Amino acid sequence: MLRTVAPFALIVLLLLAWEVACRALHAPTYFLPPPSAIAVALASDWAALLRSAWNTLAMALMALLVASVLAQALALVVALSPILERAVRPLAVVLQVTPVVALAPLVLIWAGIDHPGRAIVALAAIVAFFPIFSGAVTGLKAADPDLERLFDLYGATRLQRLTRLRLPSAVPFLLEGHKVAAGLAIIGAVVAEFVAGSGGAQGLAWRILEAGNRLQTARMFAALVVLGLLGAVLHALLERAEQAGLRWWRGR
Repeated sequence: MLRTVAPFALIVLLLLAWEVACRALHAPTYFLPPPSAIAVALASDWAALLRSAWNTLAMALMALLVASVLAQALALVVALSPILERAVRPLAVVLQVTPVVALAPLVLIWAGIDHPGRAIVALAAIVAFFPIFSGAVTGLKAADPDLERLFDLYGATRLQRLTRLRLPSAVPFLLEGHKVAAGLAIIGAVVAEFVAGSGGAQGLAWRILEAGNRLQTARMFAALVVLGLLGAVLHALLERAEQAGLRWWRGR
């Protein structure tokens, strides 16, 4: 019970200290609103915030799906040839370490200024690509060496080795890669919407930009709270899915 209550107790204490400090220092609401003002903003804008949260989540999930398909397909091709892996991995690393803000203007032009949603999904998919690809490649090479030698002994083909040995061995790595990539997809979608600077997508980032331009700081914090809850819920769901997948993998 203490382990369950401790995080909530700490949050309540921090919120109380924040409220007391704002009132004692008479901080302007536009500079730092107290938690009570943020709660009022949440209550008044909850419908719009939920719609925006759904838009952000939908784009992040679409990006995760695109990144998953492309990363796993490329990892399967790479797993069949060490030369291809050496050729592809540096390009994947370069794509990962390039800031999404630097790529955003190009992607916006290619996707079309009138279609910011396409650009946001593409940019979020770029961010989510590498964890899945890296996890898949690592997992495909993590098969038991003794089983590898057994497959050699029986003269297994590359395709048989891939489907019957390496793919089952890669399951834990794929699950972990998708869990990491899901959080990055949300971050990528939010950052891409900030860079797009367009209300066409109507995600949570747009709510933050809109409130910031009007100096409505409480509404900005309300959108941040919803965004944090969205990320936390998605992470918790993926952890449950990972645990279920690992139980199936260990009991197969």
